[in-house]
Amino acid sequence: MTNPNIHWGGFISMIIFYAIIYYIGAYSAAKKSESMSDMMVAKRSLPLWIAMFTMAATWVGGGYIAGTAEYTYSSGIAWAQAPWGYALSLIIGGIFFARKMRRYEFMTMIDPIEQRFGKRVAGVLYIPALLGEVFWSGAILTALGTTFGTILGLDFQTSIIVSAAIAIAYTVVGGMWSVAFTDVIQMSIVLLGLFVVIPFALGHAGGLDATWDTYKEEMGTLANLFPPIDGWNHPDWGNYYWNWWDYALLLIFGGIPWQVYFQRVLSANTPRTAMWLSITAGFICIIAAVPAVLIGMAGFAVDWASLGVAEPENPAMILPYVLRYMTPPIVAAIGLGALAAAVMSSMDSSILSASSMASWNVYRPLFKPKASGEELKKVIKRTIILVGVAATIIALSIKSVYALWYLAADLVYVILFPQLTLALFYKRATKYGSIAGLIVSFFLRIGGGEPIIGLPKFLPYPMVEEGVVLFPFRTLAMVAGFITIFIVSELTQKASPPQPLLKPEER
Repeated sequence: MTNPNIHWGGFISMIIFYAIIYYIGAYSAAKKSESMSDMMVAKRSLPLWIAMFTMAATWVGGGYIAGTAEYTYSSGIAWAQAPWGYALSLIIGGIFFARKMRRYEFMTMIDPIEQRFGKRVAGVLYIPALLGEVFWSGAILTALGTTFGTILGLDFQTSIIVSAAIAIAYTVVGGMWSVAFTDVIQMSIVLLGLFVVIPFALGHAGGLDATWDTYKEEMGTLANLFPPIDGWNHPDWGNYYWNWWDYALLLIFGGIPWQVYFQRVLSANTPRTAMWLSITAGFICIIAAVPAVLIGMAGFAVDWASLGVAEPENPAMILPYVLRYMTPPIVAAIGLGALAAAVMSSMDSSILSASSMASWNVYRPLFKPKASGEELKKVIKRTIILVGVAATIIALSIKSVYALWYLAADLVYVILFPQLTLALFYKRATKYGSIAGLIVSFFLRIGGGEPIIGLPKFLPYPMVEEGVVLFPFRTLAMVAGFITIFIVSELTQKASPPQPLLKPEER
């Protein structure tokens, strides 16, 4: 994706932006980061105003913005489910999960699972959590590389490597404090940068009313936020109605069991702050999605020929196309800065959370139980580099990164959500129940296949169209996991006595 006509003004502004972000991250690290508690959970001292911004910034990544614009443009607002789905996951997580997790002062999301079910089960359940974080980072880096190439004329590889290197560098230096402080700046840039783009994009499409009229006329029921109540009988939907609900529930409940989420919850200064940072971040996520939806609508409604360019062949390119061809260069640079900020705020959070779990829930219990805090801190720093490099390599290979991320999100929803929920709230849960639930959930999920990675379905699920299972088998697998853990736990109370969750003073 090399372009000899590099836009040097935009390129220099990006270098300055990256330098400022690195300086803020390194400076906050020098002031705050000393112990392992600082590195992982900011010494449990994040106030609400910082915590809610770092939570929102983590969710509002390049994939969130570019993906929302892409699906609004190509498939209709109905299929742009991420904004309200993740917002609901943050609100539900805040109400039901955040206070208890913070009250028990866990260090990671895997801790309650380790206490209930043992360190080996926790080590196995770390795998889908790690895959989710790495593939998520790879996907958002890909979104950034594509946009840089379109707007600045920079080649794809350079864009990704520079962005990843900066994010890895300040995350290694400072851990959670660096990530939190830079997230506040980055989230402000995201909101400002994207809203500045809107008047110019809508202006080319004839204004908001004309854009909406065109969009509504062409998209029909797909222009609505939700499908019709009897969508299975509607020509626009049919069996896709059930597929829509499967993905909606995946986003709502699969958005909870992520370490990148709980790292912020566990860094809050009080359990009450933990709850409210999650709830307020949910509303900020919805606000941040509004410009992405409008950009997708403007790209759909505009006459591309009048701009002297063909419409994008790949719907994923709609955001960079709108920035490049429907806004002045300075506004495009601001919009690009917003996207770069969104990507870095998500990537730094993701690689830190995966590395924290690797050190605390894998290295410490399985390899060196008596490791000192300083040694674990070194492990986290080394793992940050490894995870960051892995995500960068995945992004550079780009093929089916989004597909892999969706598959990882599937595994988080199908496997981790029932395991974490029952570990937290079901006192009679046992190790054997956990293992049985893991096997059942995994078997029912892979039984539906995954066409994008060539995995055929081998279970007789109904509603198959063009090789894709539209039956909500992901939700079936998740619910079956819940039921299996409950039943097997009740049957194995003597063989595997339930282990209690330990309060901080009991450990």
